[in-house]
Amino acid sequence: MIFKRETSPFIRKNVSVKRMMLDVIIALVPVTLFAMIQNGWNGVYVIITAIITMLLAEFVAVALIKWPDGMPRKDLFTKEGFKKIVAQFNINNIYCPLISALIFSLLLPAATPVYVVIVGSLVGIIFGKLVYGVYGSNIFNPAAVGFVFVLLCFSSQLDAARNVAASVVRPDVIENGVIAGGTPLTQIAGNLGNFGEAIQKYSLLDLFLGNVPGAMGEACSLLIIVAFIYLAIRRAIDVRATLGMVLGFGLVALAVGITLYCINGTNVGEFLLYQLLAGGFLFGAVFMITDPVTSPVTKFGRLFFGVFAGIMVGLIRFIGAYPEGTAFAILFANIIASALDYFMQGKKNTYSWIQLTVTFVVIVLVSLIICYTVAGRTPAPEVATILGGFLR
Repeated sequence: MIFKRETSPFIRKNVSVKRMMLDVIIALVPVTLFAMIQNGWNGVYVIITAIITMLLAEFVAVALIKWPDGMPRKDLFTKEGFKKIVAQFNINNIYCPLISALIFSLLLPAATPVYVVIVGSLVGIIFGKLVYGVYGSNIFNPAAVGFVFVLLCFSSQLDAARNVAASVVRPDVIENGVIAGGTPLTQIAGNLGNFGEAIQKYSLLDLFLGNVPGAMGEACSLLIIVAFIYLAIRRAIDVRATLGMVLGFGLVALAVGITLYCINGTNVGEFLLYQLLAGGFLFGAVFMITDPVTSPVTKFGRLFFGVFAGIMVGLIRFIGAYPEGTAFAILFANIIASALDYFMQGKKNTYSWIQLTVTFVVIVLVSLIICYTVAGRTPAPEVATILGGFLR
C-alpha cells in the first residue's frame, strides 16, 4: 500500500478547488461593487491596495519556496529566468490571495489609511498563510489574522476611517465629525439597555440594505444572503459551518433577547434580527467560516466548528470588550479545527444523538452564563429610576 501525502482542502465531492475559489470570487463581486459604489474612491483604494499587496507577497513567497534548482538569483531579472519562476505558479496562486485580499479589505471601513491596509495585508498573508507554506497549509484564516492585527494596533485610525466613511454613507448620524452614539454595535456595546435607542437610529431595513456606517463588507446583508444561496447551489462551500455558526449565535442572541425582555420589555424578535444583521456576522458566516483549508474535514466537525464560532461571537459581543467579535471568533474556531478532526478519527462521518446533544448542552450552558452576566449589567427601569433619584 502506498500512502500519498496531500494538503488541505480535502474535498469529498466532484468539485475542483479552482472552481470553488472562482465561485467564491464571483459571490464576492456584488458585495465588493456595492462597497465601491457606496463609498466611492475611499472604498476603491482600500480594496485595490489590499489586492496588490497580497498578490505581490504571494508571488515573492512562491518564487522563493519553489525556486528552480541551480538557477542563480540574478537570473530572475532575465527573460528566461522570469519564465522559469512564472512556471512554478498556477491559477490557485492568484485566486487564493485574491480572495483573502477581498475579504480583508471588506472587513475594513472605507478611508482606512493606505499604510494600515498594506501592513494588515502583509501580516495576514505572511503570518496567516505563507509561513505555513503555499496554498493549503495554513491553519488560520489570513484575512482574519490581518484584520485582528490592525484592529489591535491601529484602532484609532480605524475609528477615524469609520467617521469619514459614515459622513458619506449616513451623514445624518455625524455630529462634530464623529458618529453620534456609535455604529449599530458600538451603540449597545457594554449596555444592551440602549437597544431601544439603537434600533430607532438604525432600523432593521437599514441593516438589511446596508444603509449603516461600519466596515464595507458588513453593509448589505441582502447581497451576502444572495451570495450564500449562490455558493450553496454551486456547492462551493460546506453549508454546515455557516448554519452551525448561525445556529450557535442565534440561540445565544435569542436567550439574551428573552433576558432583556424580562428586564425591560425588549422586543425579542427585533433584538435577534438586529444582532444577526448588524456588524460582520453574516459576512463571516458566509465567506470566512467556510474556508475549506482552515475547517475540519468531517460533517459533525464542521457543524460544531460553526457552532463554536457562533458561541464565541456571542461571548465577545455580549460580555466581552469588543462590540463585534466575528474575526476573533473565527480565529478561535481555527484553533480547535485540528482537535475536532482528531476527535472524529475512527468514527463514522455522520452525526450521532450524543454529538448533537453535547452540542446543544454547550450552547445552553454558555447562554446561561452570558444571560446571567447581561442581567447583572442591565438594571430594570424601576431600579434605575430609584438609584437616579437617590444620587440626585
